[in-house]
Amino acid sequence: MNTERNRALAASTTSLGDVIVAILEDVGVTAAFGVVSIHNMPILDAIGRRGRIRFVPSRGEAGAVNMADAYARVSGSLGVAVTSTGTAAGNAAGAMVEALTAGTPLLHLTGQIESEHLDLNRAYIHEAPAQLQMLKAISKSAYRISDPAEAVTVLNRAIQEALTPPTGPVSVEIPIDIQAAEMQVPRGMLQPKANRVVPTAADIETVATALANARRPMLLLGGGARNAGAAASRLADLGVGVVTSTSGRAIVREDHPLSLGAFNLSTELQALYRFCDCFLMVGTRLRSNETWTYKLTLPERRFVVNCDRAASQHAYVGGRFVHADSQLFLEALVERMGDSLHVDPGFGAEIAAVKEHSVQRLRDDLGVYAELVDILQEEMPPDAIWVRDVTVSNSTWGNRLLRISGPRNGVHAVGGGIGQGMPMAVGAAVAAPARKVVALCGDGGFALNLGEFITAAQEMANITLLLMNDRGYGVIRNIQDAYYGGRRLCSEIMTPEFSSISQSVRIPHYKVTSMGQFRANLKSALRVDGPAVVEVDMVAVGPFRRTFAGPPVKS
Repeated sequence: MNTERNRALAASTTSLGDVIVAILEDVGVTAAFGVVSIHNMPILDAIGRRGRIRFVPSRGEAGAVNMADAYARVSGSLGVAVTSTGTAAGNAAGAMVEALTAGTPLLHLTGQIESEHLDLNRAYIHEAPAQLQMLKAISKSAYRISDPAEAVTVLNRAIQEALTPPTGPVSVEIPIDIQAAEMQVPRGMLQPKANRVVPTAADIETVATALANARRPMLLLGGGARNAGAAASRLADLGVGVVTSTSGRAIVREDHPLSLGAFNLSTELQALYRFCDCFLMVGTRLRSNETWTYKLTLPERRFVVNCDRAASQHAYVGGRFVHADSQLFLEALVERMGDSLHVDPGFGAEIAAVKEHSVQRLRDDLGVYAELVDILQEEMPPDAIWVRDVTVSNSTWGNRLLRISGPRNGVHAVGGGIGQGMPMAVGAAVAAPARKVVALCGDGGFALNLGEFITAAQEMANITLLLMNDRGYGVIRNIQDAYYGGRRLCSEIMTPEFSSISQSVRIPHYKVTSMGQFRANLKSALRVDGPAVVEVDMVAVGPFRRTFAGPPVKS
């Protein structure tokens, strides 16, 4: 904490807006996202005057929260979004649900009408009568600051909750008169500290004993284990097989010989699981779309490690539930294990065979687009951040086939909401300005958040946008063809001329109508210092060899 600055603040009276911004600065926040409004100006004015936090003006509140979400995932720090009250706070709801689903540490600061009119249902302009209840429904927790004297305490609690595993978005609403109120700043304003669940010695000993006696052990990693890469990699080096959820990718490097990556659904993997004698599930909820809607059969002898006690009620718990922080647990387990594993010498070869088969089958399904993935893998920088919207291309290959080099180098819409990839790309670019962001979007999702394309242009975000244009809602059309007799209701949407839109905001645009054009156009786009678009005309290039019609089901 900057004690000199706090001492200066404490010696004078200032507005609560300044206090809020000083708190964010002391926590290490370097960027915030939002839409300026009469009901958040004291906060934004303080950000502008103080000049220590970059404020990115999104074109909508949903985009602001998506940006703050991606910023937090990439940086590993607190994301901050600032919205206004009523309709504006409501606009943020879908993106807040995404952050909640993904477990993103995020502080959502939102305005509220003047205190004297609050909760009286007078139809005051910009009022949502039950705004706090709404915020509680879409946040890990939500608070209202009703008095400047309680602001530091409430913000301390909110930030601590956001950063404490299981992390998540926390909302704080502040009436406009409270934001602008003059106050004496207390000394020692903020000391938030994340509370982490320490594993018990008994749990460590139980799991260590089972692992020491195992011949075919497996480790399944979810997004909650992102900080446990060193310990998880050590287990892989000792012979433990690794598979991840899409949120847990690259915790162990994806080209490790014992890693299956995110190829967690196949009949071959089911066969491998059948003979696993110790199965550790760490920091994952195993969601429906990654388990054949909970029909995936897991080894009977399993341990579920999660810092969220509620995870003990999730599907697939069975065995023993270990209530502990993923990183603390795996580090303690590795320390306890030493080099005492006695893995079946043929186990690694079986894992490699399953992965090779899974990769090849997916490549066969992709047809000509397997070449696109290869080119993209070869040309994009090794440390590039891979951001994905919900689109057919991501569901097929973006979530697993294209390798990423680290657990914070991948960002995707975990909750399955379309259109969030574009603003997430902006947030990722702000978090890592020296690195290239490659963002995968479909034409439908891109159109939904077209306003944030303008934000990317204004902020000169270092994004190469890979726009897969199949001229409609491709996955919806496929589902309608497969299950609704080919009745394509509402899935055939008007597609704009993206080159003209790009030109209007001075963003370079490259069009691909055959796979032979892809490498040269991609190279050109990646060389741009700022945003650029590579649009792949999927109608001209051709279809996937195998049609994707929604989340996989067990055959």
